[in-house]
Amino acid sequence: MVKRVVGCSAGVRRRPVAPLRITVLMGGPSAEREVSLNSGRAVAAALESLGHHVVRADIHPDDLSPLDRPADLVFIALHGTWGEDGQLQSILDDRGIRYCGCDPSSSALAMNKVLAKRRFLDAGVPTAPFEHVTPANAGQVAEQFDLPAVVKPVAEGSSVDCSIVHGRTALRAAVGHLVDRYGQALVERYVRGIELTVGVLGDETLPPCQVRPKGEFYDYHAKYLADDTEYVFDIDLPEPVLERVGCLTLDAFRALGCRDFARVDWMVESDTLRPFCLEINTIPGFTDHSLLPKAAARVGIGFAELCQRIVELAMARQPGRG
Repeated sequence: MVKRVVGCSAGVRRRPVAPLRITVLMGGPSAEREVSLNSGRAVAAALESLGHHVVRADIHPDDLSPLDRPADLVFIALHGTWGEDGQLQSILDDRGIRYCGCDPSSSALAMNKVLAKRRFLDAGVPTAPFEHVTPANAGQVAEQFDLPAVVKPVAEGSSVDCSIVHGRTALRAAVGHLVDRYGQALVERYVRGIELTVGVLGDETLPPCQVRPKGEFYDYHAKYLADDTEYVFDIDLPEPVLERVGCLTLDAFRALGCRDFARVDWMVESDTLRPFCLEINTIPGFTDHSLLPKAAARVGIGFAELCQRIVELAMARQPGRG
């Protein structure tokens, strides 16, 4: 039986909060910079509402000065390259700074979709058939991979440069574009069905949420800009299927060595009701469009309470372990 998070009344804290010095890191160099700035501002405001002493810091690999300020904890609100892939986490570990979220190795593993999917398979977590595309095999994959297919970068988030292709010419073009831009790509079988996302908080799952974009898939526009994307918690799937997705979510989370919180994305195939794990987001969005806060709110955990719980998980770790 999957372990679900037990909520509390929205806006009601479980116990008084001892004020901490918290630096919220946001911005960064990735394609998801603007989303990160929005996430960071929201997190900072929430923590301030609880009485914490918060510093907002737009950090960059060429300017690590925000880390020089004394803090009890760093809350990482960066998405994508450098902030989410283990590089920043390694810097924080080297400096002995406590922070929220995954350690360097699990961050790097989750960010690399190819390595993550291989680890899922080793752990018995189903994921769609795929090919790791490099300059050496790009032509062969483009000519032989079954259609329709999904083509995406190996290590980007927020569906940046992700596309669904239905024809051979489109597959050649998409593969060529990503290999030229990134040096590699991921091509996986397109799974037609219901898209779900399941948040993890601590070692428990939040309620699964169905995502219904108006376009062909849940792309960057649908995630952060559109107002017509639907998020549904009353999901038209058999309860045993939802229970299985919940259990597999924790399996995937543990297989990559994640900690504190994450969001695990799924496709449930319409014809077979088989779930396929897409990826794990180790620093999911904290904006008004974001799914982890929506799922937490579903069980009565308000935004500020969610941020506080994440802070408490990090503070409970032994010093020197992030």
